[in-house]
Amino acid sequence: MAAYDPEKLKEHFPDKENIVFLKYKNKSGFLRLAYDIPRLIKKHQVDFAHFQYITPLVKNCKQVVTIHDVIFSDYPNEFSYPYRLLKRLLYKRSACKADILTTVSAFSSGSIQKHLTNKSKVHIIRNGVSEHFFEPFDKGQCKILIKEKYGFDKFILYVSRIEPRKNHLALLNAYLHLELYKKGYHLACIGHETTEVPGLKKTIQSLPLSIRQFLFFNHSICDADLRSFYRAADVFIYPSKAEGFGIPPLEAGASRVPVICSNTSAMKEFSFFGSQHIDPCDEEVMQTKLAELIDAGNDQEKLEEIAQTIKEEYSWERSAEKLYHLLTTDNT
Repeated sequence: MAAYDPEKLKEHFPDKENIVFLKYKNKSGFLRLAYDIPRLIKKHQVDFAHFQYITPLVKNCKQVVTIHDVIFSDYPNEFSYPYRLLKRLLYKRSACKADILTTVSAFSSGSIQKHLTNKSKVHIIRNGVSEHFFEPFDKGQCKILIKEKYGFDKFILYVSRIEPRKNHLALLNAYLHLELYKKGYHLACIGHETTEVPGLKKTIQSLPLSIRQFLFFNHSICDADLRSFYRAADVFIYPSKAEGFGIPPLEAGASRVPVICSNTSAMKEFSFFGSQHIDPCDEEVMQTKLAELIDAGNDQEKLEEIAQTIKEEYSWERSAEKLYHLLTTDNT
């Protein structure tokens, strides 16, 4: 595994003798692709190199390429033309050069074959949900932790970076329409703003302070606190219009929290959310389902059933076995 700061990278992976950490000389992504990566591959006689989305300028070993999605081609109106053009050129080059091409969902597999390559096989290796999310916990204690550290304990949670397709504005409108702030519920949105959503800012700025104080937007939550946010949430909602996969609703479901999830793009696969599996463009349905979950309380048996389904279907161990099979069987 390579990074400009290998020590920081080591913090996120176990100390195993079969994991080796290499250092890049350059901070520039272009210089890494042009120089660092080909040099390291040659020096260490690498058999396979695994890349996300974009491959080096020089190919000097077999390549596994994972392209999570081509949402910019599936939903072009959500992205600028220069962004779409650059991504399409880079991803198409990587897909065509890959010895093994993988993605994370059936939806993305079809999109990649439609927009990038005529390869007959795009292998689906799903993302998994970390075992941490399935661990037992005391919801009351998690609420106390969030209350002490962030100042509230009743809240609706959305975990996602902020950009137009993520549909934060529709969620905010639903929250305001239901006047959930009058019931003491905060709206907590955790994630970086990667693309400006003017309508969202305009709506927030137009609200009186008495309502704005119930809105919590934060992008610097540590992993431990994020798990506590999931566990303490009264409802988790994921109204994104387009995803190549969509892992936050699975993490919330694994945490036995009531989930409202979009039923579009790759998230069509998440039918186990039942009647809470909704069209994110139907704001009336979003409001109805949010009100229902707020009023109904938790059906613990149903939440446990959903968590078990997620555990069986989205396993890192199963995905690792599939990748290992591809490396050792299809290409030896």
